[in-house]
Parts: sequence; structure tokens; C-alpha cells
Amino acid sequence: MKAVACGGLWLLTAAAFAADTVAFKFDFGPGAVAPGYVQVLPATVYSSALGYGFEPGATVTGVDRGGHDPLRGDFITSDRPFFFSARVPAEGNYRVTVTLGDAAGETTTTIKAELRRLMAEKVHTAPGQFAAVSFIVNTRTPQIAPAGDIQAGGVKLKAPRESIQEGWAWDDRITLEFNPGAAPGRSCVCAIEITKVDVPTVFLLGDSTVCDQSREPYASWGQMLTRFFKPGVAIANHGESGETYRDSLGRRRLDKILSVMKPGDTLIMQFGHNDQKQIAAGTGGPFTTYKAEIKQHVDAVRRHGGIPVIVSPMERREFDENGRIKPTLADYAEAARQAARELQTAFIDLNAMSRPFYEALGPEQSKLAFARPAPDKVDNTHHDNYGAYELAKCVVEGIKENKLPLASCIVDDFGSFDPAHPDPVGQFDLPASPFSTIRTPRGN
Repeated sequence: MKAVACGGLWLLTAAAFAADTVAFKFDFGPGAVAPGYVQVLPATVYSSALGYGFEPGATVTGVDRGGHDPLRGDFITSDRPFFFSARVPAEGNYRVTVTLGDAAGETTTTIKAELRRLMAEKVHTAPGQFAAVSFIVNTRTPQIAPAGDIQAGGVKLKAPRESIQEGWAWDDRITLEFNPGAAPGRSCVCAIEITKVDVPTVFLLGDSTVCDQSREPYASWGQMLTRFFKPGVAIANHGESGETYRDSLGRRRLDKILSVMKPGDTLIMQFGHNDQKQIAAGTGGPFTTYKAEIKQHVDAVRRHGGIPVIVSPMERREFDENGRIKPTLADYAEAARQAARELQTAFIDLNAMSRPFYEALGPEQSKLAFARPAPDKVDNTHHDNYGAYELAKCVVEGIKENKLPLASCIVDDFGSFDPAHPDPVGQFDLPASPFSTIRTPRGN
């Protein structure tokens, strides 16, 4: 993995990104426009002809405080979540730098990208204070360009899920969600810069517990992982609901990753929940086809100079009479462990880490880590924001324990994480995105 320079959040006394060529600069608000920037007003709605603007439904207001600083003297503000999109010229990794703040008031903003990838959590600015938040957004298209042993073609997307509900994950634009949280929260966006960058990429492959879930109350550790890394590395989530290692091969998701993978990039992969179904169909098993398909992935990643990381599948929420988790994926966790040992690759035992996490909460409180599509229904497989956030911390801890190169880009405020002592669920307060569903993701 190439050397990376990891930065993060800083007050606006820091220098700009002089080393990169800026692709886009947007100045938000009705005041004077900073030189070299494009003005964005409340009525600037995204269109293919314009190539940037607010997504339909945004309730935003423009404010001009005046003064001698055209970039920070005016801004766009709202007390509700809103989305802004900008078309980019090619797939890949982009550094996004957002300037937040108000000369005369407090602001609080959580930023998510594409399909609810958590980028910046509850950034607060006092009156007169401004903050620049920088993060990396990975964009992609379904097309596969030929690369070495990879033939041209395309990912076999699931319609209409990936073409409509998850369209933002595959389009030619970067979409950002600005969320002020609960009232009386308020987001104030002064400026956005988008820059094409060459940074190492961490690719993710997995099922519904890994992929970018597009709607509340469902969430995955994959879309929370972005929050725990500095902008010296990109997280590219290629997981999809209902899938297996076999689907990764058949739908060419692995081929897509390999076609853009650079030496030193990382692939973190976690399957198992849906692979169990292959036993009933008589087409697989944990210690036969499952291990063989893991080996196919590991071998392919190594041929392309990448670093493979195997993750065992987390358990489902099912307790016995003693308040202990009943193992439902033990064979797949053991098979993943064996494969990692035999192939001499990094291994994160999320199965083993998930059990003390659930047990620490107990049979009742653990419901608060899982999605509740209705008040009287708990999905005991798929997680909510809290559960996904805690499992992402487990993965980050596993990255540290394995001493992977990308561990150098873990955010400074992470420290360490013990799943037997999770963050208090009552203190978790991540603003929910505005879109929701009662439909359960594919897979169980």
C-alpha cells in the first residue's frame, strides 16, 4: 500500500490543498462570489444540463452576512436534511472539502455521501467559527474496462434495486447529504471543493450486512466504516443484499473491483448469511465450496497486487435461556478462519466480536442494535445505525490488530474498541436520513 498523508477536520487557518488540481469549486449563498468559484443559490436544482445543484425537495435558504470574505460571508442553510449533487467526469476517488459555519450563529452538520456513507459526524461550529471537513468519496459505474486477465463487460446489477433505489451508488455524480439533526439544529454550507485524487482504495464485498443500505431503518457496517478513516484512503463499497461469494463471481462484482484495483489496495470481504442457502439447494457447504470460493477471491486479489482480508459473518440476534447468543453461523465463521489460516491472509473474526456485543446489551436492549421496520417488528439479521456503527468499530479494531497498512489512516479519535463494552445505546445520536422503507433487504 502506498504511503498516505492522512488529514481530517481543521479550522480555516489551515492551508488549502495546493498539491491537487481542483475539478470543481462551489460558493453557496446570495452574496459576493469568491474568485474561481461557481455560485449556488437556493433555486439551483440539479439537472443533467447544469451538472450540479440541489436534489429535488431541498428546503434551503440563502443568507448573506456581508463582510470582506466572499467565501464565508454567505451560505446556504436549513434545519432539515438536504442533498447536493455534482457530476464528475470519471469514476474513481475524489477529495471533497466542505466549509461549514456562520459568522453569527451555531451550526451542527452530519455529512453522508452517496447511499448514506457516513463521512463527518455532528460537526459543530460556534458563532464566528468555520470548519473545513475533508473526506474521500469513491464513485463508480457498472462498466468493466479490460485489465490484465479481466475482460470488458459490466456488473450484472439487480433491477430495480440497484438501478433505481440504489442508483446514486452507480451514477456519474457525487451526492452529499447535509443533516442538521434534531431541532433546533441547523446546517450552514459555505463552500464545497471536489478534487480528483490518487489515494489507496479499500474495497468492500459482502451481503446486506455490509452493503450501502439506501433507506432507514437499515444500515450496515460498510457504510459506517468511512467515518473512521482520514482522507488519505478511499472506501469503495461493492457489497449487495442477498449475495454470496458465488454471486460476487457470477455478477462480476469481483471483476469490477479487480479492473480498477491498484497494487497495495485492499479488499475486505464478508459473506456467509446467504451462503447457507446453498446447503439446502445441494450446491455448497462451508468447508467445501465456501472455502474454495474464498480462495478464488484471495488468489485473484493477489494476482492484481492487492491485499485480501477475510471477515467472518456476524451472528444473528438469537438468545438462549441463559442470555447467551445461539450460534447460527459457527460453521461459516470456522470455515472463514480456516481459509485465512491456510491462505495466510489477514482475518477479522466479526462473528466472535458480535457475540459479546449483543450479550453485553442483553436480550431486550439488543433489539436497539437491529432494524425495526415497524414498532412491533425487529429484524434479527439486519442492523440499524447504532448496530452498524458498533460493528464498524469492530472491523476497525480488527484492522488495527492485523496491523494492516490502512491502519495508519484510522481517525485519531478512535482509540480502541472492546465489543463487550459497547458505546451506551442511550447516548447514540446519529441523525437519521430522510428516506425510509418497511421492506426487508434481501437475504437473512
